[in-house]
Amino acid sequence: MCSRACPRRILTIRSNLILVKYRVVLCDTLSVAARLCNRFDSSLVVKDMKRVFDLLLVAVTGIGLLFPLLLVALLVRLSSPGPALYWSDRVGRRNSVFKMPKFRSMRVGTPAVATHLLSDPNSYLTPIGSFLRKSSLDELPQLWSILVGDMSFVGPRPALFNQHDLIAMRTERGVHELLPGLTGWAQVNGRDELPIPEKVELDVAYLKRRSFWFDIRILWLTAIKVLRRDGVAH
Repeated sequence: MCSRACPRRILTIRSNLILVKYRVVLCDTLSVAARLCNRFDSSLVVKDMKRVFDLLLVAVTGIGLLFPLLLVALLVRLSSPGPALYWSDRVGRRNSVFKMPKFRSMRVGTPAVATHLLSDPNSYLTPIGSFLRKSSLDELPQLWSILVGDMSFVGPRPALFNQHDLIAMRTERGVHELLPGLTGWAQVNGRDELPIPEKVELDVAYLKRRSFWFDIRILWLTAIKVLRRDGVAH
């Protein structure tokens, strides 16, 4: 009996071992594939979708806002001496510096520092500067930065080149890997009213949660904030 049963048991044991090994290999393969898919999705597909969305939205808004852009540029030139645009040195992805345009809301010769660091910010504003800032019309030329790939519609707001504390904190938390945005999660949660550490925490939250639908939500909340003129200190 043993001579007949033993080979069968041995075959059964071997078969079970093969199945176990197969399952282990299959699980490992699926696990690796899942990680690769997630990595591919987050680093390539989502990135490409975001870029395509940016370009489409730039095309639509650029055509729709062409007349308002020209009108604001004319009003800036007529209301104070100097050019219509102010090109600011800003920190972009991976801490590269780029030129970011804004409609000029400050007088020519204003120190290139964050507004809250000026002794009397209101004294530097042009006659229509306060309106441009509260309505966010001064930000519209940044459509150019989005078009050329220096910015995105949604992301952390680009730091000034001399905001060393903000740059260092973002770099430490990995936020510097993101393209800066026309608006962002911090902007819809306080904007100018937020201290730097809190802004960075919100930037990190966006880094972890970023997705196409999260961007859509931020754009919608931004539109509401702009209409209400919330969170603008000057």
